[in-house]
Amino acid sequence: MSASGVPPGSGLASNVGTLIVSVLKLVGVRLSMAVMELADARDAVLRVLLLGALAVLAAAFALLSLSAMIVALAWDAMGWRILLILFLAYLLLVLGMLWKARSIIASGQIGLPTTLAELQKDRAALLDQHDTEQNL
Repeated sequence: MSASGVPPGSGLASNVGTLIVSVLKLVGVRLSMAVMELADARDAVLRVLLLGALAVLAAAFALLSLSAMIVALAWDAMGWRILLILFLAYLLLVLGMLWKARSIIASGQIGLPTTLAELQKDRAALLDQHDTEQNL
């Protein structure tokens, strides 16, 4: 003990050092938890994407089977025209999907428009502030 009755190493600097070490350990633990959760989330997203791809494949086989059944049932009455009708129906479906995808891309929803606009505002504000400081 020192002359003041306070044990050595129990001063303000020691307490601040202990606090900083504790905060750094807490941040490290939180970061490691976040990394583990992100890895789990990534794995879950990959599983969902795989299941979605398999579902699309199964739907394609179902559509193919339905088309074959329609052709078989209508062949006697319509002949080759049933193939043309199915082709045109699928073509219209594809064109509609492509048109919708193009409109989504053209609207700018994919490129994080709000975030980019805010970043441009921040940049403009910082450049204006920098120009103002230089003029003083």
